[in-house]
Amino acid sequence: MAPVMSDSLAPTHAFVLGAGLGTRLRPLTERRPKPLIPVWHRPLITHAFDHLLGAGARHYIVNTHWHPEAYDTAFPNHTWRGLPVSLRHEPVLLETAGGIANSAELLPGDRSFWVYNGDILATFDLGPALERHLASDDLATLILRSGGAEKVVAFDPAAGRVRDLRNLLGTGLEPTHQFTGVYLCRPGFLDFLTPGKIESSRTTFLEIIRQTGRLGGVVCDDGLWLDLGDRASYLEAHRLLAPAHADLAPPGVTLRGTCVVSPTAAVEPGAVLEDCVLWAGARVTGDARLTRCIVRDGATASGAARDRDF
Repeated sequence: MAPVMSDSLAPTHAFVLGAGLGTRLRPLTERRPKPLIPVWHRPLITHAFDHLLGAGARHYIVNTHWHPEAYDTAFPNHTWRGLPVSLRHEPVLLETAGGIANSAELLPGDRSFWVYNGDILATFDLGPALERHLASDDLATLILRSGGAEKVVAFDPAAGRVRDLRNLLGTGLEPTHQFTGVYLCRPGFLDFLTPGKIESSRTTFLEIIRQTGRLGGVVCDDGLWLDLGDRASYLEAHRLLAPAHADLAPPGVTLRGTCVVSPTAAVEPGAVLEDCVLWAGARVTGDARLTRCIVRDGATASGAARDRDF
């Protein structure tokens, strides 16, 4: 595995997928794409931005589709922590590979770039994948987990290469690892894409294996990896990411478990909340007894409720 000196510089650009519909999380995603639902008082996608920032990313490219105006509201200056956020709208949802192809002109042509699903939360170290990618000639390097319920990747640890996905190549190899939705790509990856085509990255990965075998993988089992696909995982993310000093209860309000209360939420005295999340502008009346509830912006919650979205 010889180093590729022309691509030895660390990637500075990241394509972060922001166009998903988030149907499993409705009604939380009725007025915003899933990557913009708040997690600990800020949009989910900004956790991805910060994760990538620690790995050297300095320019974020985000594809949009569902409620694209919500991104202009979340990032009015199209920046995050002073770094540019370029938005590329897709009137027709192009899926992952199609979205990358649609944004190809915004990506550097002389170095690798990151791809990151905007609806996950991850804290694992990106360093090993970056090091492995830059030292190899792989067109893409996938970050994998050895645990998880969705093991679809047949990974050869000795070679550091992905050999198949769901046995779609007919190799007969048993899937051993879960794909995190985070990976690195060389500019040559774009040669496998067709502009305007609705296509998932899985198709591209399989074609790379067929034609070149140059699909790498790195197992990163440290830290957290969460797919915020439903309300249970959304609430669990808040529990797992809870800071040492959680939100203080407003005067006369009882908070139990992990409660996340936006500074602009209004909670009347007498309310009792357990494992609840209150978005900006949420309102809770004094007679409320809420357990595992989510109160969205502009919504009012009252009375007794469990596992309900307001």
